[in-house]
Amino acid sequence: VRHIDWNVTARLNAPHVRVFTEDREMSAWFLLDLSPSIHFGPQGHAKRDILTRFVAVLARLLTRHGNRVGAMLYGTGRGGVRGVDAVLPPRSSRTQVLHLMHQLLQPATGRAAGGTELGLLLQAGLGSIRRRSTVFVVSDFISAPGWEKPLAQLAQRHDVVAVRLFDPLELELPDLGLVLLRDAETGEQLQVDTHDKAFRQRFVRLAAEREAALRAGLAAAGADTLELRTDDDLIDALLRFMDLRQRRAGQRRRAYPPGLRPTTVPATA
Repeated sequence: VRHIDWNVTARLNAPHVRVFTEDREMSAWFLLDLSPSIHFGPQGHAKRDILTRFVAVLARLLTRHGNRVGAMLYGTGRGGVRGVDAVLPPRSSRTQVLHLMHQLLQPATGRAAGGTELGLLLQAGLGSIRRRSTVFVVSDFISAPGWEKPLAQLAQRHDVVAVRLFDPLELELPDLGLVLLRDAETGEQLQVDTHDKAFRQRFVRLAAEREAALRAGLAAAGADTLELRTDDDLIDALLRFMDLRQRRAGQRRRAYPPGLRPTTVPATA
């Protein structure tokens, strides 16, 4: 009687009980967007630097507890074809973390032709990650449209965390006078007058619209979101996110014995 799942029993009008299965090692995947826009930000604190530190900390924490980590790298320019440039199958060792860091510290050899298509990376994850895993999609989400659907499909199969990287200058321009701006994705250059108040206001408005569309897409996909600013403290951001995840799990997780996960099944005589 103590194991009856009353919600499912009432909904299906048939007795169902929880069966507890011991949790064993988990697998975590890092789907990493390394396209040219990731290099934007202050020296030593660009989005690429934040990505590398985040992956290093989390991968080491996971492998220290016997969990396996794998990765897919996109946008490095080293693969020679559109799509994923490198795949590291999941393993649980310090050597695996060092191998991943070596891949991330390699310089890019080119730029994305025609811009970033994050959907290609997500589709690769859908086709390659078979076992249910925790998937960290680390990107600035500056991409061609179409990534929302594969992200939602990925979130249906796995526990997905969208790690969004951004710099405050992407949201609001300071008054610096005439500035030459270059699109990191396409190489297009444009000279703008940041002293023009109307121009700065239009920039803020358009940035706010992009922000709203991005947040709506992430929410619709059903993935948890962690936002990492280039001027934020990485450890503080991780602690805030972990606290959010724990509070969201809430009473349901605390009710179960440690190391066990529940599955609801029909009761049998």
